[in-house]
Amino acid sequence: MKIIVATHNEGKLVEIRRILEERLGADAADVQLVSAGSLGLPDPVEDGVTFQENALIKARDVAERTGCPAIADDSGLIVDVMGNAPGILSARWAGEHGNDQANNALLLKQMADIPDAKRTARFRCAAALVVPGERKAEGGDKPFGIASETVQVGEMPGVLLRAPRGANGFGYDPLFVPDNQPQRAIDAGVKLTSAEMEPAEKNAISHRGKALRALVGAIESLVK
Repeated sequence: MKIIVATHNEGKLVEIRRILEERLGADAADVQLVSAGSLGLPDPVEDGVTFQENALIKARDVAERTGCPAIADDSGLIVDVMGNAPGILSARWAGEHGNDQANNALLLKQMADIPDAKRTARFRCAAALVVPGERKAEGGDKPFGIASETVQVGEMPGVLLRAPRGANGFGYDPLFVPDNQPQRAIDAGVKLTSAEMEPAEKNAISHRGKALRALVGAIESLVK
């Protein structure tokens, strides 16, 4: 079975493949993952007001265009003292989409007077699986209907530092210390930022990993 992942990041396919193999074992070989980017599919306008809505927008668009089941995710940082901001605006918090340095600098400025005990935050991810329905008679750019939709949410709680640490990851990773730490950090009595963790260590505790693992049951029902 072919499943289209609504992303231009091929690394997400590797992560989803690993999660499928954890749960499905040999049956994971029956799932062919293809990125929307490799198919040249356009990016839909993400005008939802929640992570769940934006994940569904992306997955629906791909399923309606291709007639294949589609997976999409949407995620961001939620800071408790800021009323859950930056939230869905995380990637463009400073005004320019994807400018991690500017986003981090603005967040640090906004949080400058917040005491350490109140710097709690969490990353949240919504992962969606949309299964297409019958082909529409009128055809067009989106010739297929929708048969079913499933959304799962995962979170990674932690705290925000006052200065960045680490060179791995992206976004707010250098400022964020997850509550759950890899064993090597526990053994050393230190706490690592997401940007100081190895990719496998971060994926094991990440919000995206949790959401995708929760979605596997719905994927499994398509395969078996």
